[in-house]
Amino acid sequence: MLDDLKFINEKDPASTLEIALNEWAQLKYNFNYKTSINSQKIKNIVFSGMGGSALAALISKSFPGYNLPFEVVRDYQIPSYVDDSSLFIASSYSGNTEETLSALELAIQKKAQIIVLCSGGQLQEIANQKKLDLILIPPGLQPRYTVFYGLRAILEVLVELKLTTPDKLEELIKASEFIKQAVKDWSSEIRTSLNLAKQIAQEASGKSVVIYGGSLMSQVAYKWKISFNENAKQVAWWNQFSEFNHNEFIGWTKQPVIKPYCIIEIISNYEYPRILKRFELSNKLLSGNMPYPIIVKPKGSSLIEEILYAINLGDFVSLYSAILNGVNPEPVELIEKFKKELLR
Repeated sequence: MLDDLKFINEKDPASTLEIALNEWAQLKYNFNYKTSINSQKIKNIVFSGMGGSALAALISKSFPGYNLPFEVVRDYQIPSYVDDSSLFIASSYSGNTEETLSALELAIQKKAQIIVLCSGGQLQEIANQKKLDLILIPPGLQPRYTVFYGLRAILEVLVELKLTTPDKLEELIKASEFIKQAVKDWSSEIRTSLNLAKQIAQEASGKSVVIYGGSLMSQVAYKWKISFNENAKQVAWWNQFSEFNHNEFIGWTKQPVIKPYCIIEIISNYEYPRILKRFELSNKLLSGNMPYPIIVKPKGSSLIEEILYAINLGDFVSLYSAILNGVNPEPVELIEKFKKELLR
């Protein structure tokens, strides 16, 4: 089925596979971000966003990382410590996410140093009215397809504010060339027998998906979860090692006896050795109770290459899963209906 290009094109009218094939180019998009914010005054960083609009911030905890306290807020409220020494980044691709709008209003009241990241909407209007720093992401995509835009924007912010070194941005740009080549192996023209993304999608077909990552890949696992939910319209969960071994681990040992799940483990080659040991021992002790996992070892000569590789692979896997499920990957109609109902 996944080798039938006519069938794929019928099920993917928005050409989301083409979007995934070209996500690498987002990493080269120059936002030309400049600011008058005094970086010497910044004592902590708070990033506000929901769903796909928060993904880049979560991933940035692994790369490039932070030397200041950093928190991602996915709520209407903001931490009580936010003040005029806080860098507050409000992110909503649509610009209309009500949780982010609420958080931004509170950050303005607290006189935080504010940057707005969006493609338009109310956030852009507020940024213009309040003369806040504004970074505009190209419009026309679903938020989950704009993670690389967000990561590029965050790197530009951190470099401009001297919160990371310019070589980190250069490393990201260099990694885009690696991803440009890697994704070719997952394109629709590559047959299933040679296509890892199609193979994983077939394994996940008809099952609930559980994705695990170590400390370096935990947010990538979360991205896979979102992609399965929104692209494939398929139930999926995620968790992180070593937290897994303190609770969820024991949950696999008994009920239900028949477990209709597909387990995917995303394991970085740069992972902490004790985390690697936990994956190995967990799979050994759960043999016969938990379905044997699909182990994804991301390719790449650096951590950021591995992260980008794994994110893009997950996009392809979930898009092929959507095709196998007979659904259009692009729309999220129930979410849009929910938002409208919420406004009543």
